Amino acid sequence: QVQLVESGGGLVQPGGSLRLSCGASGSIFSTDVMGWYRQAPGKQRELVAEYMFGGSTNYGDSVKGRFTISRDYAKNTVSLQMNSLKPEDTAVYYCTLVRRRDTYWGQGTQVTVSS
Repeated sequence: QVQLVESGGGLVQPGGSLRLSCGASGSIFSTDVMGWYRQAPGKQRELVAEYMFGGSTNYGDSVKGRFTISRDYAKNTVSLQMNSLKPEDTAVYYCTLVRRRDTYWGQGTQVTVSS
């Protein structure tokens, strides 16, 4: 069984930065894809970023150039550095781990961008 625990959310002003972290416990493999999704009120959940085996990354169009995902295989963590935050980045951010047909989700952490 895999458990994911996020941390680092909060309130930040537009243009500011936040760093989210996610710790994974259980049986974690280097081939697992770890990443972040988000869901804003009234909107569908969307991909923010994902980190794949071999170091390839994939970003949602709305965050390209502003967010950076990283992964520490030794610590089983994945992090999301968010810069130049905008009010439209306000959402609950979820850590995910994908293994073949299974997707595991964290409980989510709130990010609010507001002045």
